[in-house]
Amino acid sequence: MDEWPKISDIANRVQSGELKPIDLVKKSIGIIDQKAEYRAVISSMEERAMHRATEIENRIGRGGNIGRLAGVPFIAKDNFLTLGGETTAASNILRGFRAPYQATVIERLEAEGAICIAKSNLDAFAHGSSTENSDWFTTKNPHDKSRVPGGSSGGSAAAVILNMVPFALGTDTGGSIRLPASFVGAVGVKPTYGLVSRSGVVAMASSTDVVGPLTTNVEDASLILDIIAGKDSMDSTTIEREESYLNTGDGLRGKRVGIISEYLNDGLDSGVRSVIDKAIDKIKSAGATISRVSLPNLPLSLASYYIICPAEVSSNLSRYDGQRFGYSHRDSNDLAESYELSREKGFGAEAKRRIMIGTYVLSSGYYDAYYKKAQLVRTKIINEFSEVFKNQDLLIGPTSPTVAFKIGDRVKDPLKMYLADMMTVGANMSGNPAMSIPAGNSNGLPVGLQLIGPMRGDRQMLAAAQSFEGLE
Repeated sequence: MDEWPKISDIANRVQSGELKPIDLVKKSIGIIDQKAEYRAVISSMEERAMHRATEIENRIGRGGNIGRLAGVPFIAKDNFLTLGGETTAASNILRGFRAPYQATVIERLEAEGAICIAKSNLDAFAHGSSTENSDWFTTKNPHDKSRVPGGSSGGSAAAVILNMVPFALGTDTGGSIRLPASFVGAVGVKPTYGLVSRSGVVAMASSTDVVGPLTTNVEDASLILDIIAGKDSMDSTTIEREESYLNTGDGLRGKRVGIISEYLNDGLDSGVRSVIDKAIDKIKSAGATISRVSLPNLPLSLASYYIICPAEVSSNLSRYDGQRFGYSHRDSNDLAESYELSREKGFGAEAKRRIMIGTYVLSSGYYDAYYKKAQLVRTKIINEFSEVFKNQDLLIGPTSPTVAFKIGDRVKDPLKMYLADMMTVGANMSGNPAMSIPAGNSNGLPVGLQLIGPMRGDRQMLAAAQSFEGLE
């Protein structure tokens, strides 16, 4: 199947009448069916998508201006609330749940004419780095079916590379957009914390959750961010946006680019190191000034993240009690037993693990020893990023220390699985914008280059990424 044109080209051709929204929806659904073996998609929203496509086509026929995403199909990670289908977060405890309203980002995309056609697979409640924690199935890497696509937004990343849609939505709590982008060779953007509304998104860790796009090119990612960014009265953590996130031409020339020393350590795979070294040479040849920078507390980000994140997970998942929505164990003798059995049967092993860890670190006697110390480390990491950006315009390094690993390799070793996020969690802890772009291949598998920008420096980060994308 041919690759999709750039999003703006699709929308312009739909608006002019050259392309029909119904045909685009049918094309996407057809590719999803054709490539079902990769298990990227949990559920289809075909009926609602066809209705929206017909409505858009009729409006165009009447001379209406649809918007910048006219007729463009997309897939949402299944932790976004959407109408026209279930929202399960890939967890049994939400099986059968149909949302009464839509996430703000879905509403903003639809207001510009986009059509959500399906919900993608993820690690249940976004807890994981491979989609192997999904209560449905494991998504397969488009480049090698024996390997994972990364996680937790693995289904969205795989869907884009499999040409199911021109773009997909993901969430990034500790690297869950950037890691799968690296593993499958996509562009994945984690905006500045608060730039994109989380209203209507199933919460994981509220202080690090960020919504962002997965695409095949930087221009498309910039366009999607430009549409979904901005304040939202339904999310008090949202911040003011810039006027535009589209490229204004100031890319790499003259930019001060820092290589993060802590990411080029002994744990980095030699093949990945070779690809990143070549990417650094390209950036230097494009006119950037390259220097080494150090963030001494950055190696502690993973440990502190896996204290803070489970603590917030423990709090956020307490609402799933089997009484108000989702799975409820009916054969119970009393209310307390119903709570216990609903959560026991509804939650998977990883969700239970994080609830237990989170409850422990928040408990009396351990709060100061673990949670408070982790927050102190987080403050140090934030301060280090702020300090280094006084002298740098951009930071770079690998997105992951390895290429995509084999399905089953880490599923029985949670600590080994957590290490997949070692190079991505820092930007989540600090709130800085970060993204992964394809940098090359190692043994036939994609390697991602990670770019990290200053707080609210999303546009300049995207401009630099687009410049890199154009380098030979």
